[in-house]
Amino acid sequence: MSLSPSTISSKRVKKNTKRLGRGNASGKGTYSARGMKGQRARSGGKGGLLRHAFKAQLQKVPKLRGFKSPALKPETVTLAMLEKFAVEGTEVTPYFLKEQKVIRNYKNGVKVVASGELKKKLVIKNCLATKKAVEAIEKAGGKITF
Repeated sequence: MSLSPSTISSKRVKKNTKRLGRGNASGKGTYSARGMKGQRARSGGKGGLLRHAFKAQLQKVPKLRGFKSPALKPETVTLAMLEKFAVEGTEVTPYFLKEQKVIRNYKNGVKVVASGELKKKLVIKNCLATKKAVEAIEKAGGKITF
């Protein structure tokens, strides 16, 4: 004996929705939660009244954790990484760092940060750097060109 959906349950499940316009005893009679008169009180008067402006959309966005900056952030490379991956006298470029798998992508630029020590003499080209990183590179005998 097979069971069909009609034999299992003949009752339809109804969602608990507000039933508007069913008399004053229902609590949603007379104006039926539409207010008084006006375009939105009439039938078919909802659609084109909402304004879809940028400001309205911006105000709907939750801002508790701030915004992500649209500015492209360069990949960061520490002096400790350069000490580990580069050989004495190497010319370090974004392409070299990508080949060594120190960075994932060099399209947004590369920035050298002064974290760790650098003892090797390196020539660094086409990379941004912090002031302390530049001092450390020059102290080790290397040079940096932007």
